[in-house]
Amino acid sequence: MSFVSVAIDGPAGAGKSTIARAVAAQLGYLYVDTGAIYRTVGLAVRRQDADPHDNASVIPLLDGLSVELRIEPDGIQHMYLNGEDVTRPIREPEIAMYASAVSALPQVRAFLLEMQQSLARTQNVVMDGRDIGTVVLPDATVKIFLTASPEIRARRRWKEQQERGNGESYDQVLQEVLQRDDQDTHRAVAPLRQAEDAVLVDTSELDLEESISAILEIVKECASHERGAGEAGEKVPLPHGKAVQTLVPCGL
Repeated sequence: MSFVSVAIDGPAGAGKSTIARAVAAQLGYLYVDTGAIYRTVGLAVRRQDADPHDNASVIPLLDGLSVELRIEPDGIQHMYLNGEDVTRPIREPEIAMYASAVSALPQVRAFLLEMQQSLARTQNVVMDGRDIGTVVLPDATVKIFLTASPEIRARRRWKEQQERGNGESYDQVLQEVLQRDDQDTHRAVAPLRQAEDAVLVDTSELDLEESISAILEIVKECASHERGAGEAGEKVPLPHGKAVQTLVPCGL
């Protein structure tokens, strides 16, 4: 039996997790937030006061490290570190930088790769991250590169942090977004980039509902391409007269 895999990549603050979770729920697929998986390792490194950029400091910590992904009765993905539910602690702003640093280490990526791939082999999944379509699931059924301008992404992230009671200013968040973009696109191992056969979706002018609708329609369109129907370059209709252009054929 073959399973459908939807890979959603993009920079920090593009809304990947929120959109991917909603799309998975509507499709009845398992949602896998790979960023949360790397954040969990980043949290472990932070708690040991280790340098996240240093192989010699991080690699020894992987021995005996238990990272688990569980879907709890609330339907939300929870991350466990050595048996502790760390779903909330990994969302602290500082942990994002630790996650970016440890994700650049080949040994860390190898440590987590099989965990991610095994999920896609056994069920339908929507998986989001920064190298899902290029490295983790290079043969994914559908590949989407989700982005927005740095300013829009920073404002969205700043609003989320305000709701959680974080006191960072918008300018601080914008600088963190720009720094994360630089780290992710220039790292030596699995840098952030759009897969050649991914559909580019810019959500700068789309609200959440429109973004979710766009991804759902693209999944349907790519599925029709797999069946030999449809044409590349078609527009995906959205509410209020907007549309997203499919720039490349699905599954090239």
